[in-house]
Amino acid sequence: MLSKRNLSPLQLSALTALIIALPMGLCVWLLKPFTWWAVIVFVVVFLMGYGLISLAFKSFIHRQIKLIYKLIAQTKASKREEFYYKNILPQKSMDEVRQDVENWAEQQKKEIEVLQQNEVFRKEFLQNLSHELKTPIFSIQGYVETLLNGAMNNEEVNLRFLQNAARNIDRLTNLVSDLDEISRLESGALQLHYQDFVIQDVLKEVFDSLELKAKEKGITCFIKKECEAPLMVHADKDKIRQVLSNLVDNAIKYGKENGVVEAGFYRVEGKTALIEISDDGGGIAEEHRIRIFERFYRTDQARSRKVGGSGLGLAICKHIIEAHQQNIQVRSKLDVGTTFGFSLSLSQ
Repeated sequence: MLSKRNLSPLQLSALTALIIALPMGLCVWLLKPFTWWAVIVFVVVFLMGYGLISLAFKSFIHRQIKLIYKLIAQTKASKREEFYYKNILPQKSMDEVRQDVENWAEQQKKEIEVLQQNEVFRKEFLQNLSHELKTPIFSIQGYVETLLNGAMNNEEVNLRFLQNAARNIDRLTNLVSDLDEISRLESGALQLHYQDFVIQDVLKEVFDSLELKAKEKGITCFIKKECEAPLMVHADKDKIRQVLSNLVDNAIKYGKENGVVEAGFYRVEGKTALIEISDDGGGIAEEHRIRIFERFYRTDQARSRKVGGSGLGLAICKHIIEAHQQNIQVRSKLDVGTTFGFSLSLSQ
């Protein structure tokens, strides 16, 4: 049964013509009780009414609806779209047109929200990038100006100032390198070179490379005993080494003195490996966890800059793991520690 709210313009035209023609046909039948006269009047009035009313709908109402659809499309109509406006659109009910407009409005609302979020992110990114660049640049500028103003001839300070300037240049170089890698990762320009390898072997290489840094804080790095069985994964070995290096380096930086950094390796449903790097440091507050993988985001501004780093390490890790069609996550509790975990495909 047709609903008044779900009538197409043509159906509405027919219904209106019927409402007009039926009383006229009855009047003729009452005045001249000849059935065929009443039928002729009914048919003629119905057809004329239907034609005029449907023409009015097409000329006025759908002219406005056509403009609405063109506004939604925001482009000049193609021949196919013109055919749609002339032949398909008039068959739509008002409820269907309303639904189309509501869907468009909802889509526009979501796009505006995304644009607003991107604008906020862009501003934060530029502010952070400006700060990260200014710190080493101003330091280098200060050392160079001091040397040029006479300190170059002072053997007690010139070597120290040059060494400090060199460290800040290295910091700038690392920052630019990380930014370049982030750009390549986000643009999809990074090519992954898959191979099969034992993930524990790569982690041991990372532990060896960071051994001196760990010893400075008295931190012990090890693989959990139940996780020492070789686990063969299928991934880009160099990129996964970079991820592990970032995670272990962070665990050492933010771990407590004389603490531990432990790694766990687990099979998940026979197709995926879960790799976890844990520390027993101060942990990460809940409000920071959802943003920890953003570029330049720091949970503790002062301490993070004191321990060094570009602020891009975790963002790079996230992009590398997602480029492998896998995911990375963090679990943490204040004064207990933090665990970063990511998944990789097992070698088949």
